[in-house]
Amino acid sequence: LEYYATKSHSSNINKIMDFDDDRLYYSHQALQQDGNSRRNSDSNAATMDADNDNVNLMAVRRHFREFLRNYRQGPHRYLYRDRLLRMHRRISGNDNNTNEMDANGSKLSVDLAHVGEYDTALLGLLLSQPAAVLPALELAAEDALKSLLYDLSSNNTEGESRQNTDATAAANNVNTTTTTQNQGEYANAQLDAMTHVQILLKGNLAPTPLRSIKAEHMNRLIKCPGIVISTSPPKSRATQLMVRCSRCLNTQIIPVTGGPYGSVSLPRHCAGDDSQQCGLFPYSVVPDESHFVDRQNLKLQESPETVPTGEMPRSVLMAVERSLVDRAPPGTRVQVLCIPTLFNKINSSSNGSGDSVRTVYLRVVGLARDYAPGESATFSPREEEAFRLLSKRSDVYDILSRSIAPSISGSYTVDIKKAICTMLFGGTRKRLPDGVRLRGDINVLLLGDPSTAKSQFLKFTSRVAPVGIYTSGKGSSAAGLTASIVKDARGEFYLEGGAMVLADGGIVAIDEFDKMRPNDRVAIHEAMEQQTISIAKAGITTVLNSRSSVLAAANPVFGRYDDLKSASENIDLMTTILSRFDLIFLVRDVREEERDRMICKHVMGVHITNSRGDGLDNSRNLRSRQLEEDDPLERNMGESTLSNSAQAIAENIMRVATTGVGELDVPAMKKYIQYCKARCAPRLSEQAGDVLASSYVKIRDDVRKRSIDSSGTGAGRNDDAQSVIPITVRQLEALVRLSESLAKMRLDNEVQPEDVAEALRLFRVSTMAANAADENSGNSNNPIASSQVQELERSEAFLRTRLSIGTIVNKQRLVEEAASQGYNAMAVNKAIVIMAMKGQVQERNQGRLIKRIK
Repeated sequence: LEYYATKSHSSNINKIMDFDDDRLYYSHQALQQDGNSRRNSDSNAATMDADNDNVNLMAVRRHFREFLRNYRQGPHRYLYRDRLLRMHRRISGNDNNTNEMDANGSKLSVDLAHVGEYDTALLGLLLSQPAAVLPALELAAEDALKSLLYDLSSNNTEGESRQNTDATAAANNVNTTTTTQNQGEYANAQLDAMTHVQILLKGNLAPTPLRSIKAEHMNRLIKCPGIVISTSPPKSRATQLMVRCSRCLNTQIIPVTGGPYGSVSLPRHCAGDDSQQCGLFPYSVVPDESHFVDRQNLKLQESPETVPTGEMPRSVLMAVERSLVDRAPPGTRVQVLCIPTLFNKINSSSNGSGDSVRTVYLRVVGLARDYAPGESATFSPREEEAFRLLSKRSDVYDILSRSIAPSISGSYTVDIKKAICTMLFGGTRKRLPDGVRLRGDINVLLLGDPSTAKSQFLKFTSRVAPVGIYTSGKGSSAAGLTASIVKDARGEFYLEGGAMVLADGGIVAIDEFDKMRPNDRVAIHEAMEQQTISIAKAGITTVLNSRSSVLAAANPVFGRYDDLKSASENIDLMTTILSRFDLIFLVRDVREEERDRMICKHVMGVHITNSRGDGLDNSRNLRSRQLEEDDPLERNMGESTLSNSAQAIAENIMRVATTGVGELDVPAMKKYIQYCKARCAPRLSEQAGDVLASSYVKIRDDVRKRSIDSSGTGAGRNDDAQSVIPITVRQLEALVRLSESLAKMRLDNEVQPEDVAEALRLFRVSTMAANAADENSGNSNNPIASSQVQELERSEAFLRTRLSIGTIVNKQRLVEEAASQGYNAMAVNKAIVIMAMKGQVQERNQGRLIKRIK
């Protein structure tokens, strides 16, 4: 035993605040039991089973109690004393900031770094045997709080007794002793009435991925990052059962051990005086006299960006109790301090025989939420210096836009890259005084011909975004995109989030958007505008956050964009979904010799450069690449370690910022996006707002005039309302978001007029160009369109005359015959396609033969 004595402070204030003033206390330093008390066994299994018995829990309890009382930061700041007293005031209703008691507030957050600073042996036990030590720590917290309340009552009584006169000193001494005893008993009664103190741990442990949890991690303290994908309704778990005999009314208290999934067996025989008359299993549980705590099951899944290529994301069951219940809804990114533990699943087909295989679950002892990708990222001083240097360049917008998919080239891709760049940075989220939230995320739609790199843009964007999920429209359902209600093996329903919930704070890339079922597209209407997902199924009514941008790619109805038809005929999407996209690009494969040569030169250069690089790499590191291919996780971690280091990111950004040449790589781009989102929230200035308002009014007026000119004065009013791409107030808000995103790239807190001008330009070349294409295509006064329609009608008339019902002819010969008679071969081919869609003709033998049906 070692004895310690504290010294008195000179000031009276310090004497009142220091509860250990002039007190002698001790601490038992031997946390492990003596070797003579261990069981002598030569088997390794017996030694492992005796590890918990090797811990002196009474010594651990005393050590942790003294840690809570004595740990301080600075000369007079006792950190955990203050936390315990504030917790007591809060749960007892004595806090001025609370009006009622908070039963779930009996929690104390303890930093592992503080424990290691005070006692390394205690920290070692916490890391190696947390399940055995934590109950003793919670009892120690109750002991520390009880002693603090007793000291407070003693100090208050001594202060009152000093103010008494000498004439009543003897009587007051008796009253003081009685009052002290009463106050001590009152403090004990308060502690007995309240719930047990829950110890929550936090600390900077090295993260352990879910797929890296092995057998050696069992029953040890680890830190696991991930995303919560489902939650179950809270339940009550018994910690102490009171059982009563149904005959003699004998009562017993049975403690429930074994963790969140532990069970208890009722006594077989009665412990009363006349146990023979009570029979077998006479006890029944008295719920009103038993103690229960809240328990909830969560499912933790790997973050989408950390899953190796070609691998399925892994998930594991988590158990949270007491104050951690209902802390993490589906879609929440968390860092959990947990204890991997085993439990046996309930299997109806089991015959009671033992099974050596158990299921792993995580017993959570600490939980920290990651609210947003930018907020959770850390930046080194060198990175911040490089970011500020890059943001001050006048051409930062051009540098960022050309860093988007550098392998994709073409004149039509310039504006698409700039639009994706604005989407990655996003606008500023706003919350109005009445509670209405205005989204700051930008949605972009790429609609056009095949082989225009739409899918490559989506793949790159999902990789460069801080949080990105790529999915295909044909393989996605409404439940997979939003949320679903799942029924477990016990018949209970729980909520499981979809892609848009998991991508909260990031980007969802949806390819083949036109192949989705209409009912599934309607399901994401709320998520795209209100950025929430409302669920009312199977008795579960809740609202989930879905603050994510949508980048979608779609093909026209006929596979390729048909210039002879209007945009409403080419686009098989409803106006309600199109109005939620801030920018809509019509991507066309234009056949021009100069453009084709430029694209061909770029593609050949990409293939030639990559072929040379792979050859050198294969000749030098063939063996290492084979080993990495055998382990996808090792390959993924190796690449991220090399490219995601702070030094490599800072060097890449510093080189581009100083020279203005080259592009940012994916890790540097991702880190700069996180930095801008975390440090900058631009607002619209009055000057920029006036420019936007006047421009929006002019755009609406131009659309109205073009509609009147194309369809006549009488039909113009109705035509504008039925346009496939309407210009509404949502487009005005889209211009505001685009302007804020452009200012955020420069780390400017105020939107400038040049930002508004660029936002208007992007809007004109995308959404307005698509709207103009709709009106020009449907304009019967256009001489070019009119002549093409007439040629198409002549070709259809020729085919009807030439083909009788049931006739089968060769398609190539039919087109050559029509060309010899003066018909346009391209118009004849289009007429065949249209008649096939109408069901008048049928193509056979892979399109080589044509049969007239009706």
